[in-house]
Amino acid sequence: MRAVVLRRHGDPSVLELADLPDPEPGPGQALVEVRACALNRLDIWVRGGMPGLKLPLPHVLGSDIAGVVTAVGPGVDPAKVGAEVVVSPGVSCGQCEACLSGWDNLCPKYGILGEQFPGGYCERIAVPAQNLLPKPDNLDFVAAAAIPLTFLTAWQMLVVRAQVRPGQTVLIHAVGSGVGVAGLQIARLFGARVIALASSDAKLARARELGAELTFRSDDSEWERRVRAVPWVQKRGLDVVFEHTGAATWEASLRLCKRGGVIVTCGATSGHAATTDLRQVFFRQLQVLGSTMGSKSLLFPLLAHVGRGELKPILDRTFPLAEAEAAHRYLDRREQFGKVVLTFDR
Repeated sequence: MRAVVLRRHGDPSVLELADLPDPEPGPGQALVEVRACALNRLDIWVRGGMPGLKLPLPHVLGSDIAGVVTAVGPGVDPAKVGAEVVVSPGVSCGQCEACLSGWDNLCPKYGILGEQFPGGYCERIAVPAQNLLPKPDNLDFVAAAAIPLTFLTAWQMLVVRAQVRPGQTVLIHAVGSGVGVAGLQIARLFGARVIALASSDAKLARARELGAELTFRSDDSEWERRVRAVPWVQKRGLDVVFEHTGAATWEASLRLCKRGGVIVTCGATSGHAATTDLRQVFFRQLQVLGSTMGSKSLLFPLLAHVGRGELKPILDRTFPLAEAEAAHRYLDRREQFGKVVLTFDR
């Protein structure tokens, strides 16, 4: 089968089109013919090399997969063959306390397709059958691939961890990113008011179309003052800060959060060595919450909302599989609003 692999870590030029052996589904697995695979910032980090992550090379990137089941292994219902599916990107043991309590993303053996496990930059992939969910009928494969990782991450951040409620004000950093677009829609779904930050007027205009009430340029040195000047923010502050940019925005996020407010973070794209004034945390009783991915179970309500049109994957651009290097270069430039997806010609 055709696949895009990396044989060493580095810039996008390390990605190469190759022929790999066709996978066979093992016990408890299903073979999925990949129709689309979305890119994530995670792909760029893995491609470049991450501290502590040792991968057998060549490695196949890609966490967000949509496709068709073409075969199943022992122990899997044969009726799944032919199903159009979305693949949950998290892989866990399914047997430990964390998995059985519904927090499989806390499993000691937890990993993500495309990171710890081979991913979807390939024509076929064998995955655990428990990771398969029906593709919403109202989506094509490209749109379906734009959902799993970012919407799952944003759902856990806002719904499970921050417990966002109607009437609250949520600040979304880097709203043009995949997780930012998902966070904006989920916050609005639950009745919150959204203030969004992005690096271009075009991205801010798109954010307003999706329901952001106010938007500000993140490259404006006065953005924190402008958020503070919003009539319903001012001295009170923000209820929830949706953080995934890290060092560049962290101190401002702490200052802007209200007494007893929540800062929930899933990443640090601008750097992980952020400075925290602990007085801000304990004097104002802030809740600082970490969040990574989400359990497989969360994709069920998510996809139900997508199926009803209440949440929508936002597509920026597609690239054919053979142009994965160009897709990475495009994502590296941070010009996109929404998801970049690889497609498969057949």
